[in-house]
This record gives sequence, structure tokens and C-alpha cells, in this order.
Amino acid sequence: MTSKDQITKTIAFVKEQLANAEGGHDWFHIERVYKNSLLISKNENVDVFIVQLGALLHDIADSKFHNGDETVGPKVAREFLFNINVDSKAIEHVIKIIENISFKGGNEIQKFKSPELDVVQDADRLDALGAIGIARTFNYGGFKNRTLFNPDIKPNLNMSKEEYKASSAPTINHFYEKLLLLKDKMNTKTGKRIAEKRHKFMELYLEQFYAEWDGKR
Repeated sequence: MTSKDQITKTIAFVKEQLANAEGGHDWFHIERVYKNSLLISKNENVDVFIVQLGALLHDIADSKFHNGDETVGPKVAREFLFNINVDSKAIEHVIKIIENISFKGGNEIQKFKSPELDVVQDADRLDALGAIGIARTFNYGGFKNRTLFNPDIKPNLNMSKEEYKASSAPTINHFYEKLLLLKDKMNTKTGKRIAEKRHKFMELYLEQFYAEWDGKR
């Protein structure tokens, strides 16, 4: 089986697995991350095959939808990649990407680094920024039945990984606890350039949000 065939099979597998996923973590999220990964890869010295597989499988079983269990995604990905005869070394690299891509509160030291992870991580983070990032944030907030905003509940910028995963704070707080922090955590030049533009859009959105909340516009 050629690498092209393996990518085709991976796309079909991910579409099937995420057919009923929450709207911000469905196949269309994966597709956007996949496209962003390919775009960023054009300016990076990376193994594009690893980038493709990492992008396609990075959210195959997101822990937030599996009672916080971070082992499910890597296990599902490993079994699938083995079954389509992907090289064992490539499988291990993809698993490392899945295990280390997440934000996890932003205060944890990342245990693995590679140019391929840098690309996929940037691509994933870009999808949490800008217009789509805003839409995904409120979609997930609604999915978790969270309030839009509560002026009495301030953002917590020093959460542990466990606190971040367990948080039920208003959706607007997530902008400060994650989204607005991503611009300065990008790895690649392309990622940083795109993130800058999307970051500014979110700042404008928040300005308008607060003005409407206060009855000023």
C-alpha cells in the first residue's frame, strides 16, 4: 500500500469515527487542521506524511469526550495505523504528536518536540483562533451548557492541567484562559503570521461584545 493510499484510508476512517462528533471537534475541524498543516509545511523542513497522519488523527478520540482519558486517542490511532501497515517508526512519531499536541492549560512542559509536531500543533491552534475559533468556543460552551459571560467570575490564568480540564467557567473566560494566549505560543513563521491576524479579530470581537453587554452599542 502506498503512502497516498494510507492517507486516503485514514481520511475515510476519521470521517467515519467522527460522524456524530460535537461540532467544534468533528471531521470539518480535522479537515481545516489538515489543510492548515499542509500550508504551513510548505515553509518547513518536515516529513509531510507524518504531518498528514498527525493532523488527521490528532483528535480521533479527544479526551474531553472520553471522561478525560488521554489514552483512548493514541490507542485507537496506533491500532488503525498498524492495520494499514504504516511503518512502526512513523506510528510512534504520530502517537507522540497526538499525546503532546494539546494545550492542557498552557502551563505544562511539553515532553516531546519535533518539526512535524510544531506544524500540526500550529495548525490545530489556528483553528482555535479568529472567526472559526470564536464559533467553536461558543459551540462547545453550549454543548457543555455554560453561561456566556459572568462579570463576577474572573478568568483563571494559573490553572493546572487538571483544573483546566475540569473548568466550567463562562465561555468568555476561555478567550483569556486559552485563545488569546495562543498567538505567542506558535512554533512556525507561517503559524505566527496567520495567528497575528486572527488574534486581532478576536480582540475586536471582545471589544464589541463588552460594548453590547454594557448597552453602549
